[in-house]
Amino acid sequence: MRQIWDNIREQTWFKILSNRFVFSILLFAIWMSFLDVNSWLIHNELNEEIDDLQTSIKYYQEEISKDKAQLEQLNSGPENLEKFAREQYFLSAPGEEVFLIENQDLED
Repeated sequence: MRQIWDNIREQTWFKILSNRFVFSILLFAIWMSFLDVNSWLIHNELNEEIDDLQTSIKYYQEEISKDKAQLEQLNSGPENLEKFAREQYFLSAPGEEVFLIENQDLED
C-alpha cells in the first residue's frame, strides 16, 4: 500500500493538484459554481426564467395591441358594436330569432 501511495505522489498531476494555491483555486471554483447562493447553476436558471418572461411580455404586448385595435373598431360606430354583439354573444333585435348551426367533423 505504501508503494502505491509513493507512486501516486510521484505523478505530475498529483504534484500540481497538491499545490495549496492550485487546490485553493479549485476549491473556490467548485464553491462558486455549485454551492454558493449566487452559483452558476442558479444564474443559469434565472436567465432561463428571464427568457421565458420576455417571451410572455412579447405575447401580452401583441394581445394588447390586438385588443386596442378591436376596441377602436368597436368605438368607430354603433353598427360595428351591434355586429360584434350579434356574432360574439348571439344577441338579437326584438322579434328576431337566432339559429345556431354547429359543424360536426366526422372522424371515424
